[in-house]
Amino acid sequence: MCARMDNTGYCNENYESLHNAASDDELVDIAGATLDFSNTEDVPPLDPEYGSGHDGYGNTGYSNGMTGNGAGSSGNGNGKLMDLLDEPVPGVGTYEDFNTIDWVREKSKDRDRHREITSKSEQSTWALLHSICDAFSGWLLMLLIGLMSGALAGLIDISAHWLTDLKEGVCLSRFWFNHEHCCWGSNQTTFQERDKCPQWQSWAELLAGSSEGAAAYIVNYLMFTVCALLFSFLAVILVRAFAPYACGSGIPEIKTILSGFIIRGYLGKWTLIIKTITLVLAVSSGLSLGKEGPLVHVACCCANILCHLFTKYRQNEAKRREVLSAAAAVGVSVAFGAPIGGVLFSLEEVSYYFPLKTLWRSFFAALVAAFTLRSINPFGNSRLVLFYVEFHTPWHMVELVPFILLGVFGGLWGALFIRANIAWCRRRKTTRLGHYPVLEVLVVTGITALLSFPNSYTRMSGSELISELFNDCSLLDSSQLCEYNSSENRSDSGVFSATLADRAFSNTLPDRPAGPGVYTALWQLALALFFKMLVTVVTFGMKVPSGLFIPSMAVGAIAGRLLGVAMEQMALNHHDWIIFKGWCSPGADCITPGLYAMVGAAACLGGVTRMTISLVVIMFELTGGLEYIVPLMAAIMTSKWVADALGREGIYEAHIRLNGYPFLETKEEYGHKTLAQDVMHPRQSEPLLVVLTQEGMSVGEIEGVIADTDYSGFPVVVSQESQRLVGFVLRRDLVISLDNARKRQEGVVSASLVFFLEHVTQQPFSGPPVVKLRGILDLSPFTVTDHTPMAIAVDIFRKLGLRQCLVTHNGRLLGIITKKDILKHMAQMANRDPDSILFN
Repeated sequence: MCARMDNTGYCNENYESLHNAASDDELVDIAGATLDFSNTEDVPPLDPEYGSGHDGYGNTGYSNGMTGNGAGSSGNGNGKLMDLLDEPVPGVGTYEDFNTIDWVREKSKDRDRHREITSKSEQSTWALLHSICDAFSGWLLMLLIGLMSGALAGLIDISAHWLTDLKEGVCLSRFWFNHEHCCWGSNQTTFQERDKCPQWQSWAELLAGSSEGAAAYIVNYLMFTVCALLFSFLAVILVRAFAPYACGSGIPEIKTILSGFIIRGYLGKWTLIIKTITLVLAVSSGLSLGKEGPLVHVACCCANILCHLFTKYRQNEAKRREVLSAAAAVGVSVAFGAPIGGVLFSLEEVSYYFPLKTLWRSFFAALVAAFTLRSINPFGNSRLVLFYVEFHTPWHMVELVPFILLGVFGGLWGALFIRANIAWCRRRKTTRLGHYPVLEVLVVTGITALLSFPNSYTRMSGSELISELFNDCSLLDSSQLCEYNSSENRSDSGVFSATLADRAFSNTLPDRPAGPGVYTALWQLALALFFKMLVTVVTFGMKVPSGLFIPSMAVGAIAGRLLGVAMEQMALNHHDWIIFKGWCSPGADCITPGLYAMVGAAACLGGVTRMTISLVVIMFELTGGLEYIVPLMAAIMTSKWVADALGREGIYEAHIRLNGYPFLETKEEYGHKTLAQDVMHPRQSEPLLVVLTQEGMSVGEIEGVIADTDYSGFPVVVSQESQRLVGFVLRRDLVISLDNARKRQEGVVSASLVFFLEHVTQQPFSGPPVVKLRGILDLSPFTVTDHTPMAIAVDIFRKLGLRQCLVTHNGRLLGIITKKDILKHMAQMANRDPDSILFN
C-alpha cells in the first residue's frame, strides 16, 4: 500500500521496488504484523498520494504515542459498550515509506516506557535486572557497532589495496598479497628498489616475459585498463541488480534520514552487503572517488541492523536516530583513524538531533571502532592514522599568506565543483544519459584508465597520491619529488653545501635546489591537477559507491605541493628578499612543501563540504601534525568564507536539494516577514478545511472522506459549527483501525457510529455497535495563531521536528501548516522550484 514515487533520488530509478523488503531491510518495521488492505469494498486503500502533505493535513503518518485501544468499542446484545482490544492495533503508530517521523511523539513514547520500567524496578528483582539491562543496552549497542564497523573497514581496506595492485601485477608466492606485503619478506629487495622483488611479477613479465620495452608497456597498459573496466562493471551491475541504494556517497541520504525522514531499505542488510563489496571494486577500478564517505553509510547500515536486537531502539524511531548519529561518527573514525574528528563530524555535519548522551556514546563507539581497526592493522604500519607526517621544520608567520591563498583556491574550487557537479547530475536526471548508468560508468572508467596510466601520479590510488604529496623529503626517500641537486655547490651566493656524510647523519637536505626529477614531477602534477578536477565532477553521483573526501583532498594536495615547491625554490634562490629575511638563512631548510600539500588538501575539502571545526580535528588526527593546527584553521576558514560568498550550500546540501529530499536545513536563516496565515492551507481561494467531528459520524462517512481526499491526517473538532479543536488523527491510523474494527468486532458496518470521546453514551439496543477511536487521537497537536511570524514557525518545526502545526484564531480552527508547506514556501522565497520537494 505504499505510494509510488516519481521523483527519485540520483542513485535509484525506482523506489517502489524496495517497498516490500523484509523487515530487517527496512528502516521501519511494522511491529512484525502483516497489514491487509485488500478489503476495498468498505475500507478504501491508502491513496497513492498518501503522505504528500497536499494542501495540508500533515505530510506524514506518525505515532501518536498512546497505547490505548485502536478500535475496540462496540455495543453487545445487552447494549453495553466494551473495548474488545486490550492491546494496541498492529500498525498503528508506525510510518509509511518516504514519510517523516514525529519527534515529539517518539520522545514522549520513550519517556513513558522509561517511566514504566523505573516504576516496575522497585517491585521485584527481575524488574530491577531488566531496568539495569535497559540502561546498559545503549552502551552494548555502541560496542557492537564499533566492532562490526571496524572489522568491515579493515576488510575493505585490505581488499581494496589488493585489488588495486592486481591491476599492475600479481604475487606469485601468495596471490592474496598486495605488492607491498609480497616484497616485505623477500631477501632480494634492495633499498634503491624497495618496490621490486622476484615474488612480485608485473603482467608484462608474466605475459610478455619482459618488464622493459614498448611491448611490456602496452601489455601493462592494456591489463590496467581491462581490470579497471572489469571492476567498475561488476560494481555497477551488483548495485543495479541487488541494492540500488548502495550507490553514491550516502551522506546526503543519511542527513535526511537523521532529520526524521524514512527511506526503507536504505540501511538494510542487502545495502550493507552490496555496498561493502562494490565499494572495494569501485575504489580498485581507479575512478576518482574515495571510500571514506561511503564508510559512513556502511557504519549506519551496521547500526540499523544491530538496532533490531534491542526492543528499545527497534520500536522507537527517535532513539534509533540517536544511534545512527553515533554510527556516522564511527564511519569517519574508521575512514580516517580519527575518533574525535568523527564525533565532531557527526555533530557539525550530519546530525539533526544530538543530545549530550549521544555525544558520549558516539565517542565510545568511535573509540571501539578505531581500536578494532588498529588491531587489524590494514595499513601495515602499526599506525592508526592514514597519512602520518613528520615535518622537521616549523612554519613561520609569513607563510600564513600562501596558506590563506590555498584557502582561497580551496573555496573557489569547492564552489566551482559544486556547481559543475550539480549541473552534470541534473543533466543525468533529466536526459537520456540517466537511462544508461552501466554504460556511463564504463565510459568514465575507460577514459579515466586511459588518461591516468601514462602519468604516475594519476595512476596511483588517491590515498597513495596524498601520502606521497604529504611526505617530507629526506635522504631515505626515492620519490621523484625528492630528486634535488643535493651536491650542488652554491659558492656564488655564499651558500655552503654540507657534506654527504653530514646530511646522512642529519637525514635532512638543508640546501635543496630542484633537479630535473623535480621539474618533471611538477609538470606531471600540473597535468594531474587538471585531470582530477575534471574527472571528479563527472564521477561523483554515478551508480557506484563514491566518496568525495579523497578526490577533494587530492586536488588540494597537488595544488599545495606545487605552491610549496615554488615557495621553497624562491626561498633558496632569493633568500635576501624581505619576506625571507630574519627567518630563512642561506642554506637552511625553511619551507616544507609537504605542509603546503596538507593545508591545500584541507582547504579544498573544506570548500566542497563546508566543514570547519571537525575538519581541523580530522586533519590533525589524520596526519599527527599537532603544531600545524593554526595554518589548517586559517586555510579552512578562508576556504569556507570564499565558498560561502559564491554559494551557501555544501555538496551534501546541494545533492539533498537536487534530489528533493524534505530536509529543513538548520543552518539556513529565515529572513522574510510572512505570517502563518500566508502559508497555511486552506487559502482564501481553496475549499474549506476537511475535518472530522468527535461524534456523530459513521464508519461509511469517514471512509468516504478518506476516499475523496489525499490528506494524510484530519483535525477532529467538537462540531462543524463550532470548529473548536479536539485533536488530530492520522489517515494511516484511521484506515488501520477501521479495518481492524470490521475484522475483529462483530456487527460493525458502514452505519456504525465512530466516537473520539473517552466516555460514549449508551446506544439503543437496535443500533449497530459503535467504534471508539479515542486511542489513536492526538490530543495535544501543536497550534499557532494565524498572526504568528513564519520565522518563529520555522524555528518550531526545526527544533521540535514537527510534521504539521494547526492554525487557530480565537480558539477556532482555521487551517494547517505542514513541513512540506514550510519547505515549499522557503523554496519559493528563494526563487527555486517549490514542486521539486520529494514526498510521496
